[in-house]
Amino acid sequence: MNHSLIFGGLLAFFFVLSGSLAAPYDGPLYDFTAYTECKAQPEKPLYKGGILKDEPPAMRPSTINGDTATGFYTPAFVLKNLTQGNIYCFSTWVRIQGARSALIRASLMTENTTYDCVGTVLAKCGCWSFLKGGFTLDSPSNLSLLLFQNSDDKDINIEISSSSLQPFTDQEWRIIQQYMINTHRKRAVTIHVSDQQGNRLQGAAVTIDQVSKDFPFGSAIASTILGNLPYQNWFVERFNAAVFENELKWNATEPDQGKTNYTIADQMLKFVRAHQIIARGHNIFWEDSKYTPAWVRNLTGHRLQSAVNTRIQSLMSKYKDEFIHWDVNNEVLHFDFYEQRLGPNATSHFYEAAHKLDPLATLFMNEYNVVENCSDVNSTVDRYIERIRDLQKGGVYMDGIGLQGHFTVPNPPLMRAVLDKLATLGLPIWLTEVDIKSSVGEEYQAIYLEQVLREGFSHPSVNGIMLWAALHPKGCYRMCLTDKNFRNLPAGDVVDNLLKEWKTEEIHGQTDERGSYRFYGFLGEYKVNVSYGNRTRNSTLSLCHGRETRQLSIQL
Repeated sequence: MNHSLIFGGLLAFFFVLSGSLAAPYDGPLYDFTAYTECKAQPEKPLYKGGILKDEPPAMRPSTINGDTATGFYTPAFVLKNLTQGNIYCFSTWVRIQGARSALIRASLMTENTTYDCVGTVLAKCGCWSFLKGGFTLDSPSNLSLLLFQNSDDKDINIEISSSSLQPFTDQEWRIIQQYMINTHRKRAVTIHVSDQQGNRLQGAAVTIDQVSKDFPFGSAIASTILGNLPYQNWFVERFNAAVFENELKWNATEPDQGKTNYTIADQMLKFVRAHQIIARGHNIFWEDSKYTPAWVRNLTGHRLQSAVNTRIQSLMSKYKDEFIHWDVNNEVLHFDFYEQRLGPNATSHFYEAAHKLDPLATLFMNEYNVVENCSDVNSTVDRYIERIRDLQKGGVYMDGIGLQGHFTVPNPPLMRAVLDKLATLGLPIWLTEVDIKSSVGEEYQAIYLEQVLREGFSHPSVNGIMLWAALHPKGCYRMCLTDKNFRNLPAGDVVDNLLKEWKTEEIHGQTDERGSYRFYGFLGEYKVNVSYGNRTRNSTLSLCHGRETRQLSIQL
């Protein structure tokens, strides 16, 4: 779907804020367009080029040790008067010569700082590949250089075309986020009230209460929640989704060969089921040998294959239909314990077996450093897409995109650009382990967390968000929402404020002369009470995603 067309028809005239029309908006419109196929010709530039319109790139000769020309050239744009606080979105089409493929990295050099990676593309020889990225500045810059280079420093010719750079103010960015939230997370409703003869009833009192949310927003939990009533109450009051931090991992359920124990996981599952909380299954296998049981690390060949088969059969049979998702082979872009020992098709076999044993569960890849930054060459957006397509070509039921989201300092326009490219696959996208590194301090943890959560919730292709904030006696993995007495830390305040903002407040109103009452509500389940004179009627309303207005008729 081309969301820029929606903007052109609606947002160009009004922006929607909290369900009501506000002042006209005539700022730039964000373009969600992205491409993942290599094309014979580049498409037209986004934003008609933006501030790069009619600006040809400078071709910089590649050199050895800074002084010997290699005969190859790399493109760059000279940028003037960039503003601190603005959000810059850029894109370009890239074609290379001198290699079959190459990871092309965009970087930004200002007077004071070098931003090593603000976008990447896995470019191929003989066709055009689409790079989309973005950046914000820590300080204003009078003169900057936007460079496009081969990430492994090998000399190749890099050609770019249809480049664009579009700035947004922070206010414009927030307006667009809010519009996308109101478009994709909310829906218009009309309630019609009449008597049993069909006569419209004007002045009927209407009360509307949202009792549950459609969008899954949750957190990791650990065994520390068991028997801890304050922790349980705190969690249930906030979240509708959970993931077990460690309790389903192989080294937790079978630390010694043949001695499988699901007691803790069973108790945690009983807790989430009792409170109607959905749960993700994390994880079946983990390619990082550090998190593989010690006894498994000593196995090879048929003995390892037998252990793997037993693990997946045991886990998936026991918990069939219990978990909405499974992270099947965690961090396969970074590690290869099983693929080294069982062959390159090991991951495919894991997915096939998992689907056979639990066909209704959505099976995910789950990776870090995809949306967090683009400096990790193992997990760039194109490498993720390439791996998904390889699995799908082999007939694998690989249905979901898991993005861990362990951020230090987020880059919102880069995050959105990555989501745009992943969205072209048409698979559900979840942010699965969101946190902010503690070294930035509690104040900036809160600021950066809000940036990430708003970016995720406002993107139309993100289907759920999970925080990685399970509470332990000595704290959390990297980010806690509360202290040990469940008093909010700054990050906890951010979460509570957003949970309140992203829920329809209780509504009280009256039907108009047509016997109708209209409202604009977040997707989810509602209780509706209508009274007229001495007559009262209770009803329920399920509000799911849809473009058309939801109609509810109530007779008294």
